[in-house]
Amino acid sequence: MKFYTSLAIMGLISFVLLSTSQAEAPTAGSSSDPVITKSYFDQNTLSEAKVKEIVASAIAANSGGSQNGSGSNGGTGVTPAANMKVVQLKNGQTLYAGAGAEFIVRTGKVLAVSKDGNGIPDVTGGKDLPAGTEVALNHLLIFPTEGRGIQVSPKNDAEVYVMVRGGYLVLNADGSTAE
Repeated sequence: MKFYTSLAIMGLISFVLLSTSQAEAPTAGSSSDPVITKSYFDQNTLSEAKVKEIVASAIAANSGGSQNGSGSNGGTGVTPAANMKVVQLKNGQTLYAGAGAEFIVRTGKVLAVSKDGNGIPDVTGGKDLPAGTEVALNHLLIFPTEGRGIQVSPKNDAEVYVMVRGGYLVLNADGSTAE
């Protein structure tokens, strides 16, 4: 009798386990079943050719329709980077920024200059550079107002090149305008 009771309990447990595992299975084609057909995939995804077509039309729209390299910026078909200019400074020269200008010192040693005593925001370093502080190479400086700039350090022994975006003025040591 014990044998039949054990067998009945095992059968009941097996029945309960099997019935719950089948009840949790997702229905084919429902949102809980992630399998899709090839035709659905083909209809609802972009082919490589379609992506290239979309990109080409976006480039043509942004460059005024000159996609074949006949643009006014040297024939590249790409718009220039907001008038970035490279300026070379000689010993004794000071480069003053216009309001909103941006400088990146590429080579040489330069010092921060400020006529009003306020510092220059060094965006890369995350700090304000007071007048007389040496500017680190390849750091982005933003000039919120006029009267601030950089000058070649007396300790400089290399050529000084600065990338400039926005208005600027180069003054010689005697106060005359350079360039």
